[in-house]
Amino acid sequence: MTVSDHAARFLLLCEALDSTREDPAITAFERLFRERGLPLAIRSDNGVPFASPNALFNLSKLSVWWLRLGIAIERIKPGHPQQNGRHERMHLTLKKEATRPPGFNSLQQQERFDAFLREFNAERPHEALGMQCPAEVYTASVRAYTGLPDLTYPFHDRDVVVTACGRLCLHRKKINISTVLAGQKLGIKEVDEGIWLVSFMHYDLGYFDLEQKTLQPLDTVRPEARHPCLSCDRSALLIATRSCAFLA
Repeated sequence: MTVSDHAARFLLLCEALDSTREDPAITAFERLFRERGLPLAIRSDNGVPFASPNALFNLSKLSVWWLRLGIAIERIKPGHPQQNGRHERMHLTLKKEATRPPGFNSLQQQERFDAFLREFNAERPHEALGMQCPAEVYTASVRAYTGLPDLTYPFHDRDVVVTACGRLCLHRKKINISTVLAGQKLGIKEVDEGIWLVSFMHYDLGYFDLEQKTLQPLDTVRPEARHPCLSCDRSALLIATRSCAFLA
């Protein structure tokens, strides 16, 4: 898994993960956020662990965690890697220099990745940076990572916590929501007799009624909408992808 700063081309993370499971990815990002601060947004591809193709709004537990931290989600269009062009060009160099041939084990491969990261950031000037190296122009985010903020819903009727199986319980009935929101606090509000609005943070996810017991998502809701500040400040954007040759 690799993460880079969009503006400075600074390679922040190059991790030899042994799978696409979400827990190791969250651990890697948490370490990165503690060291470098929180970005305004992260752009990623549409694969696991960044997205879940069959989940509510294609969210994953990792992207839900990003939202909780106030990080907006940007996703490239499926099958359009050119939308991450500069990051993909870095990948071509990474694969050529650090994975051919691959290390004998994950520790040796990680050593190669670490060496590539140091050289790429500190010793390789880029024409787009005025022939400076990424380390000369990169600055860490001023948004400190302090853990997850509390969720409150003062304009809703009540708070509910999604169960481990992805449901919320109301009036002794179980309503299917999504397992990617397991453990998250939602706000619900009755907008008509037996019709409830479900919200996560400031996103209205959809409606359910107590008879159907299934969430009807709002088509207009897309949590991956861009952060308004990004239109003028691309330095607040990180690029993340899992498509490292060592993981294939």
